[in-house]
Amino acid sequence: MKPISTIKPDFGKSNGLVPAVIQHYLTGQVLMLGYMNAQAFEKTMNEKRVTFFSRSRQCLWTKGETSGNYLFVKEIFTDCDNDTLLIKVLPAGPVCHTGSTNCFGEETPRGFLYTLEDVISQRIADNNPQSYTNRIYRQGINRMAQKVGEEAVEVVIEAKDNNRDLFCNEAADLLYHLLVLLHAKEVSLTDIEQVLKERHK
Repeated sequence: MKPISTIKPDFGKSNGLVPAVIQHYLTGQVLMLGYMNAQAFEKTMNEKRVTFFSRSRQCLWTKGETSGNYLFVKEIFTDCDNDTLLIKVLPAGPVCHTGSTNCFGEETPRGFLYTLEDVISQRIADNNPQSYTNRIYRQGINRMAQKVGEEAVEVVIEAKDNNRDLFCNEAADLLYHLLVLLHAKEVSLTDIEQVLKERHK
């Protein structure tokens, strides 16, 4: 990754504008698309908050200047032709003027946990006796629940120490075994996410 300070978009190709794809830094969810000219890009770099060029109003506008829902810049990339920006941000609130988290109508970011959820489902469907996932699933609810409990205890133990790698590995083990248990209970990550979203409201 190039340091942000070395990013030099080519503003000479499309009337001085480049498209800027805005992506959530943590979830990878695409949030919106805007356009920048050189002045908007410079302001974004200086303030670490995304500023666009409004094609309709022909002026700069900083996302969140009226709502307070700023887009705080974490990383900036250019594409291979240097004429498109990918800006990874931490949004201060809903990104779309409709109140949605993004401008494309998809409220659920699909990260690697969703991929892992699919892999677990496939391993169980394949019923391969060599698969650890399949073996623990076939041992029944009690065994799966026991593994979740054991891994949770391991997370607590590692939390009391200062070994970050061990803590991360135990947390990963806990999440994995919880996904297996969720599959057995016919509960999806989307179901859990919906509960959290309702609580958030």
